[in-house]
Amino acid sequence: MSHPDTPDVTTSPLSGAEAAKAVVRRNTEQVQGQGDFALFDKLFADDFVDHTPQPGTTPDKAGVRILYGRMRDAFADFRPEIHWHTAEGDIVTTYKTYHGTHRGEFLGIAGTGKAIQFETVDAMRVRNGKITDHWGVANLYSVLQQLGRLPS
Repeated sequence: MSHPDTPDVTTSPLSGAEAAKAVVRRNTEQVQGQGDFALFDKLFADDFVDHTPQPGTTPDKAGVRILYGRMRDAFADFRPEIHWHTAEGDIVTTYKTYHGTHRGEFLGIAGTGKAIQFETVDAMRVRNGKITDHWGVANLYSVLQQLGRLPS
């Protein structure tokens, strides 16, 4: 048994990479998955840059906020499933699947009531506890297939 004045190494602060992964996980689970936009404002740097913005958005913090809002509007039950994420330096890369029921307009398609899922890979830079940059790809082709707009 350790002495009460001896620090316990198992409760030491997270390493830089682990802290960055925790920021990205909170964004994925709490902002994207639960719609916690107050947390969004805390996690994203004011000078955030989206290097792969979606059509109809801007490559900044306001643009990604619009994208997240559109996702929540189109899929009220939107749920991310993180398969893995890793960090190298200040970049966290995440592979995940998004799930939801298509209830509102998405990709120009009115709500269908169909359950969909699609995979994404995102890389996010985290500096000083804030997301500063994003690069990502999403399998939106499969969404169009699931919604009956493209052949399967």
